[in-house]
Amino acid sequence: MQTETNVCAGRRLAIIPARGGSKRIPRKNIRDFRGKPIIAWSLDAALTSELFDEVLVSTDSPQIASVAREFGAAVPFLRSAESSDDYATTADVILEVLRCYEQEGQCFDEVCCLYPTAPFVTAASLQKGLSLLRKSKFDAVFPVVRYDYPIWRSLKVTENGKVALNFPENLNVRSQDLPPAYHDAGQWYWLKTASFLRDGIVFGDNTGSIQLPASQVQDIDTEEDWATAEMKHAMLDLR
Repeated sequence: MQTETNVCAGRRLAIIPARGGSKRIPRKNIRDFRGKPIIAWSLDAALTSELFDEVLVSTDSPQIASVAREFGAAVPFLRSAESSDDYATTADVILEVLRCYEQEGQCFDEVCCLYPTAPFVTAASLQKGLSLLRKSKFDAVFPVVRYDYPIWRSLKVTENGKVALNFPENLNVRSQDLPPAYHDAGQWYWLKTASFLRDGIVFGDNTGSIQLPASQVQDIDTEEDWATAEMKHAMLDLR
């Protein structure tokens, strides 16, 4: 008789969370980005990597589901209302998907949450992330990018327009003497399923990272962001 551990062994799931309620950029997840729906770039990276037993799109939108299936994703169910509102977290979505698969008798050793508006994701970065997750003792791994200006010299502007340092103790410290700082690249998270189910979070104290160059990272929250992303993407000649 197979144990649950044996059934799950070596199985990997990609989850692309793509709800239909984008407000700042309407229809953001399926809007054309350099010739195809932006979600298709994430799907292509996941499928090309050949890492996954299943590449799933979690959505509450039949239209997004149709586009996702067209580009090779599985959409076995639509996301619940509870995990589709403005307050639902990425962890909520992952947990719902894992529970749905569990009801069908399926489980996975590792899960990768891959964002739908991340056209700079490559199969190589997904492979590198999984390799680090497996070789290390980390519970999770995700890509980071270095801030191009020291955050320790960042400023705040008060209501009356006055400028002040967020960290005044660094006023006379040379920028080259300040430690580097990084932020989430906003592309994917590799997770050990057992650790995620235990802690219920995607980014805890035992999380590792790979570093990406700024040229391969772009938040897309505004029309200006979108235009910038398309320019950078074209310069890199990503296909």
